[in-house]
Amino acid sequence: MKINKKKFVYIISPNTLTKNFYKNLKILLNTNRVLFFQMRFKKYSYKRKIIIGNKIKQICKKSHVKFIVNDDPILAKRLNADGCHLGQNDMNIKDARKIIGNKIIGITCHNSLKLAKIALREKPSYLAFGAFFPSQTKEVKFKANIRIIKQVKKLTKIPIVAIGGINSKNYKKLLLNNVNFLAISGYIWKNKKYKPLKALERFE
Repeated sequence: MKINKKKFVYIISPNTLTKNFYKNLKILLNTNRVLFFQMRFKKYSYKRKIIIGNKIKQICKKSHVKFIVNDDPILAKRLNADGCHLGQNDMNIKDARKIIGNKIIGITCHNSLKLAKIALREKPSYLAFGAFFPSQTKEVKFKANIRIIKQVKKLTKIPIVAIGGINSKNYKKLLLNNVNFLAISGYIWKNKKYKPLKALERFE
């Protein structure tokens, strides 16, 4: 997977559809700052995810942004998404690969070098670590730090995604330590000070 250093933002959807979601998504993805968009609606039915996912896919396609589906390789295949993101309790990479083929498969490794080593055997497209900071999006069960990034960078050249509480004040430290992509959700969708576009623009 090629890394574009100018496009380091990986946007994750809000937990539920927000007002003007599709309108804001079009604006965000047209900025040429975002490489990935992940659909993450855990509480919605499969049928509703298909309807939402098809709309998101079209927006992503027009903006040349990779459309990733959270948790579910079968849904990713149904939507013909660019790939899927797996948690530790989801299907393993090998089985997901059988379903979606040679598409993007990322996996959460929390703050664990051991999980990263296990994942690397199955050749994921990227490894995700976090949470690096307190998060508005979900309860933080695992706390990651820069040390884990440095350890993993010695093992592999596979891209690393950082997640958890990332905002315009703390993101540079992650980039300076060779994190490839920043997964951002709450700062964009739940920001009380800035609208989504203004929030994104603060990541220079």
